[in-house]
Amino acid sequence: MTADALKPEGSAAEQEEAPLVWSARWSLTTRILAVNILAIILLGGGFFYLDTYRSRLVDTRIDVMEHQMARLDEALESARADRRQHLIDDFTRATESRLRFYAADGRLLADSFKTGPATYTLRDPDLQPWKRDAARAMDRGIDWIVGAPSYPDFREPDVDRGQSWPEVAETMKSGEGTTRFRYAPERTPLLSATRVVDLDAPEVMLMTLNARDITKTVRAERFRLAVVVSMVLLASVLLSLFLARTIVRPLRRLARAAVRVRLGRAREVVVPRLPSRRDEIGTLARALSDMTQALRERIDAGEHFAADVTHELKNPIASVRSAIEGLGRVTTEEQRAQLLTIADEDVRRLDRLVSDISEASRVDAQLSRTHFEPVDVGMMIESMLAGRAARAEQGQPSPRLAFARPRKDTTMVMGDGHRLERAIDNIIDNAISFSPAGGLVCISATRLGDEVHIRIDDDGPGIDPEQREAIFRRFHSERPSGEAFGRHSGLGLAIARTIIEGHAGTISARDRDDGRPGASFLITLPAREGSDETA
Repeated sequence: MTADALKPEGSAAEQEEAPLVWSARWSLTTRILAVNILAIILLGGGFFYLDTYRSRLVDTRIDVMEHQMARLDEALESARADRRQHLIDDFTRATESRLRFYAADGRLLADSFKTGPATYTLRDPDLQPWKRDAARAMDRGIDWIVGAPSYPDFREPDVDRGQSWPEVAETMKSGEGTTRFRYAPERTPLLSATRVVDLDAPEVMLMTLNARDITKTVRAERFRLAVVVSMVLLASVLLSLFLARTIVRPLRRLARAAVRVRLGRAREVVVPRLPSRRDEIGTLARALSDMTQALRERIDAGEHFAADVTHELKNPIASVRSAIEGLGRVTTEEQRAQLLTIADEDVRRLDRLVSDISEASRVDAQLSRTHFEPVDVGMMIESMLAGRAARAEQGQPSPRLAFARPRKDTTMVMGDGHRLERAIDNIIDNAISFSPAGGLVCISATRLGDEVHIRIDDDGPGIDPEQREAIFRRFHSERPSGEAFGRHSGLGLAIARTIIEGHAGTISARDRDDGRPGASFLITLPAREGSDETA
């Protein structure tokens, strides 16, 4: 396992969310609705296409009108005078249009509506059903939304002369045909085109056409598109509300539970785990529940630790106080020296307790910030034992230490060498304290697969199976018989376990594998990737 594997995933910069700008104050439900409705608005862009489609239809119809007028002009020029009116009537019936002819001075020479049936009728909007009013209102609204060009309304001139028609007047002046687009009273396109024809004398031919089919076609397409957009909008809103419900409601439940945890008003706040959810919300709920449980356990551990510290400190403080109070009452130097010795031992015990308590309270936080480096456990233990031998008191009987040193670089781990040395030293201290004088403490370090195993065996009385977990609790007080009271704080094994678990390892107590009396402590640590696996 590498150092990166033992650190929290991602750096602070990688985990930082992009800041919300314009939507920072929007609720999650509003954002979901906004995103989905935006997609509907883009779908509604089809109305812009329909406006372009209508413009192309109008342009195409005007081109057709100009072409038809050219063909009619050729036919009229080649026909006899008595056949011309018949051709005009056939033309207007076939094209559903109206033809007028004006002399050069603007006089009306002929009108197809006067010689034949009307091919279209301009309807009064005030006499139309409300549905057509609604259709025209929808047309105006959509034209305003898409920014369609504004065209003038069509009005029949009071006096039908050439000068009353702008396109006819323009053609008389320039001699070139022209076209116009107007809206009829019922808001249908009324198209007009002019052409100079030379029959018995030069005349201006005016063709007008009420293209109701264009409006009908565009309205039908708009209606279909409006139905599709409305259905999609309804489905989108319903799906958005459903999505918001499935996301926002559990998030609100989690937020309320988190607030209750923060306020601390209830001792046991149940954070919903949402076991039926298999998505990110469920993962978040279970992570929050586990985090809350871990936080609660840590708070409980802190409270218990504070109570244990208070209890452990009271005994030596009370002893020191009794010794100091007794100094004023004793009468002999021997009694005074005895009380001073007791006070000195209690002060040393207090110093040891304070140091170990400080170490135990800091080790978790320090390990979370420590940068792990490659550590050769075999070399570290060998150096540590050499230091112990140099500090050993001469003539003081103590157990012997035997270390089965592994080959160099075979027991490499990633970790904090100083902390690992402290953990192993605490285990060795414990083994020495339970081993008789002249006994043997055996230490080994081996590489097994992707783990490094460190074993420490002593010649002591062993550990009851019921106590093999309790000995790692803080201030555990079972000590070997004959040991002076207060020599150990009861924190050594607890500190060792905290350090080992902070390195993603484990530590356990068991019987010796060789069947001899004594205890065996086994430490397992993840081996460094890429190190030699042979022992």
